[in-house]
Amino acid sequence: PSSRASTQGLSGPSFSLRPVSRGAAPRRPRMFKKFDEKENVSNCIQLKTSVIKGIKNQLIDQFPGIEPWLNQIMPKKDPVKIVRCHEHIEILTVNGELLFFRQREGPFYPTLRLLHKYPFILPHQQVDKGAIKFVLSGANIMCPGLTSPGAKLYPAGADTIVAIMAE
Repeated sequence: PSSRASTQGLSGPSFSLRPVSRGAAPRRPRMFKKFDEKENVSNCIQLKTSVIKGIKNQLIDQFPGIEPWLNQIMPKKDPVKIVRCHEHIEILTVNGELLFFRQREGPFYPTLRLLHKYPFILPHQQVDKGAIKFVLSGANIMCPGLTSPGAKLYPAGADTIVAIMAE
């Protein structure tokens, strides 16, 4: 008898339960590559108080719902840093916690972790149950997912950053 585990009694050819090596592991697409600080960060700058004030004013203009919580999110005495990454990405951090990011000189976007802590800083749109698995897989949100029963479509201006919530 062979030391390999095989199926007996099943119709068709027998097969081994050992893993088959087929060369190198498949490469991950670039968007799923893990973040490596040494490879992805170009520099890190601690911001002056005047620059922090300007950023806070920009955040208040961009996200009106954040104003009552901004001193809790970015305390006055805590060091605020901008981490510059390749591809012109900037990440705003406070005490090592990633809060916002932006590309080039564009608008700031809250990180998902910050949005989980403070879900009310962005206007919401609610999708129905049927759209959840597709949205979590990265699909674009289409009108039927926002207008069907269970979904809620709130008024929002063009190019407004919104949080997508599930039914």
